[in-house]
Amino acid sequence: MRLSGRITAAAGAALAVLGTLLVSGSTAVSAAPAPKPKVQDTFDSLGPDVKAAKLSSGRTAHYIDEGRRGGTPVLYIGGTGTSARAAHMTDFFRSTRESFGLRLISVERNGFGDTEYDPSLGKADFAKDALEVLDRIGVKKVSVIAISGGGPYAAELAARAPGRIKALHLAAALPPYGEKAAYCGLSDDALADAVKDSIADPRSWWAFPDDSAVKSIPGFADTAYEEGARTYNQRGQKSDPAPQVHEQKLYCQRPGPDLSKLKAPVYLYGGDKDTTVPTAAALATWRKALPVTPVVRTYADSGHDVQYRHWDQILVDLAGHGDRTVVCRNDHTKLMAPKQADRLVAAHKATLGSCAWQK
Repeated sequence: MRLSGRITAAAGAALAVLGTLLVSGSTAVSAAPAPKPKVQDTFDSLGPDVKAAKLSSGRTAHYIDEGRRGGTPVLYIGGTGTSARAAHMTDFFRSTRESFGLRLISVERNGFGDTEYDPSLGKADFAKDALEVLDRIGVKKVSVIAISGGGPYAAELAARAPGRIKALHLAAALPPYGEKAAYCGLSDDALADAVKDSIADPRSWWAFPDDSAVKSIPGFADTAYEEGARTYNQRGQKSDPAPQVHEQKLYCQRPGPDLSKLKAPVYLYGGDKDTTVPTAAALATWRKALPVTPVVRTYADSGHDVQYRHWDQILVDLAGHGDRTVVCRNDHTKLMAPKQADRLVAAHKATLGSCAWQK
């Protein structure tokens, strides 16, 4: 007989089931239940809390203290024009930091963020305040990572308490030695006029070149802009350039502190494209001032953003694994012996740093 172009509802349902069985190869059909929505039992972090401590000097120090209390203490000294919360800008590798058990501490400098401005204070006062904060939170020995304009403060700290430094890490760090910068000859008013517009606009202060690796970090630019706004406006100071001028004039002081008693290992990081703290000159200057031979890591892919592009390697070094290099190979991040890593990178079979940079 001739088949009709219409089938009954029951026959249609049977054919649909048969089709499902043929495709799945199953003898029974079961729909997976939809996942039930769940409300979490704890809060997710929005970044570090800024804490306050009244010091013996009568000043109030503002600081962050992130990570397991029994973890390896790391003092983060940010670049010029940063608040205590600037360390939050490295949270794009927070999971790695936490996996290494690193406890990240940062003490705010004079006039920035929550901290009142006192024109009588210098770099030695910061070192004293930072050490007192470390005492308050029970930290005796600490590894130090200093970024850019944090370099002179790290040197002051290392000179004041060399026995408390477990390791010193300096990333694109300005040395308080050698020739002074050209701006050192400017008056305070002239320097204030030179910086006032950029510190009033965080987008200008935190501008990175278009080819900077930080452009690939989700939310990095906005986090940086928020940090800039906090640094210069947190207390309602409305981008007063005075603290910035004061700090930059402190960078002009010579001679720098005596580091001859420092015995801790030192790591230097630089980007070949850095025009803010030119790498070759800065590394040579640090080498002359240091009593130990530093481990030097330079990168052709970086400029003054080296501390972010290679923060993964800095974390590995801070955790005490300086004999390993971070590489991405076959879409997996690995820690390798330096010679093996160099060979694979040279053969274009691996790239330096986490695979996150290749996504």
